[in-house]
Amino acid sequence: MQSNNPSVRVAAVQMVSTASVERNLRAAGQLIDEAARLGAGLVVLPEYFCLMGMRDRDKVALREADGMGPIQDFLGQQAARHGIWLVGGTLPLASAEPDRVFNSVLVFDPLGRRVARYDKIHLFSFRQGEEAYDESRTIAPGVEPVTVDCAIGETMIRVGLSVCYDLRFPELYRRLQGADLIVVPSAFTATTGQAHWETLLRARAIENLCYVLAPAQGGRHENGRRTFGHSMLIDPWGEVLVVRPDDAGVVVGEVDPARIASCRASLPALTHRVLG
Repeated sequence: MQSNNPSVRVAAVQMVSTASVERNLRAAGQLIDEAARLGAGLVVLPEYFCLMGMRDRDKVALREADGMGPIQDFLGQQAARHGIWLVGGTLPLASAEPDRVFNSVLVFDPLGRRVARYDKIHLFSFRQGEEAYDESRTIAPGVEPVTVDCAIGETMIRVGLSVCYDLRFPELYRRLQGADLIVVPSAFTATTGQAHWETLLRARAIENLCYVLAPAQGGRHENGRRTFGHSMLIDPWGEVLVVRPDDAGVVVGEVDPARIASCRASLPALTHRVLG
């Protein structure tokens, strides 16, 4: 089975975000510009691209109302300026609880219009020695999986949205039916990233026979946290096509509908599912 649709170029932005929103937006803008110059029609920012605060509650103070705020304005303007699909990150959007926010992915089309929102469903918790995290203290969980259809040139691709810790829950990805590309904006810790990041990303690509694009935070942050980086693009057979180990930069590669069709025809595992 072959697809007549041409391949499309996509980009993952890797950042080492700071405690300054202004600096982060400036850095993100420069990297989006680089990705657009390299021909990317869809660009994805990492989790917490706009803020890696000194304290967990800094994101709560930064929260924006749904549909309005400087970070959302920035994303829409960048998408329209470059004529690209832009998957924004994540950013903190207000919830009904004063002490918690949604960790939200927003998707903007090439005219700068917001077309989708996904709130991170699975909240990270980890404790090993003195290293400890508990996102549920400041983040409210989302409830609904989300896909969005993106027309890039002559090609339509279905993009499934997820965030970081979601990666450990394959049942979510089974709900992203028909996805050609799964995006996983992340801020994996150095500890868990070294152990599991690539393995989990490749597993999600293989079991869903689709591309996976994973932009990450990658370096030492002002708050002392170290993130793993290794932003990458993986094809439907589980091959890592391109990767950036650490520091800020852009990962660019091709999503080829013919490759997806070929893999799914050779190994029709998606049609062999029996359970759930």
